[in-house]
Amino acid sequence: MDHSLNPVADKKAADFAKDFGHVDTWVFDLDNTLYPHHANLWEQVDNRITTWMANYYGVDGLTARGLQKYYYQRYGTSLRGLMIDEGVDPAQFLDFAHDIDHSPLEPNPLLGTALSLLPGRKLIFTSGTTRHALNIVRKLGVEEHFTDVFDIVSADYLPKPAADTYLSFFARHHVDPARAAMFEDLSRNLIVPHQNGMRTILVVPKLHVEIVRDAWEIERNKGEHVDYVTDDLAGFLIELSAAL
Repeated sequence: MDHSLNPVADKKAADFAKDFGHVDTWVFDLDNTLYPHHANLWEQVDNRITTWMANYYGVDGLTARGLQKYYYQRYGTSLRGLMIDEGVDPAQFLDFAHDIDHSPLEPNPLLGTALSLLPGRKLIFTSGTTRHALNIVRKLGVEEHFTDVFDIVSADYLPKPAADTYLSFFARHHVDPARAAMFEDLSRNLIVPHQNGMRTILVVPKLHVEIVRDAWEIERNKGEHVDYVTDDLAGFLIELSAAL
């Protein structure tokens, strides 16, 4: 597209070049970031955790749900709370939680093209497992574009947004945050990246699309720690790559 007669497009391209021209490492959250929110894979994981809690404590689903959300909001993940309070084996818990149906996902060649055009390496940084991440990127058809996965095991089960987890990620993958950008669906998980000098992009659901998430998890307001907001990851990356 010729942007020469489109001052709005020219300004956006100039902003992209200024904000991302120095970036050599692109970091992507997994769930609800690399695939659209409305696929509702996270709903499946969430329900599996509720089932696990009900079985473990011998309680009804409503009580299990309350316990699950208590742990999630207090510790960042239900698993971390269960490890601290109950000494739960994380491997067995994660295997159960991520045993989901991936059929709602379809190959996304546009995302593959967008990732291939992006200069530099691409990493996945998730509070899930590497196995869970690989199942998803293989289903999407974009596995080849990622160099590595930093998962919850790599983080010693300390989830985002804990500052130490980001520091572990930077160290393990030799990431200079001043030359990196991060894509996330949870605004709070972009605070530490922003503080460390990363460019930050919040990936939000499309309006008027039914999704299953707690209301407090859906944050559309940018805030000072969010540089950009998009509801179209592939489209954003293609526009971004064209400006670099």
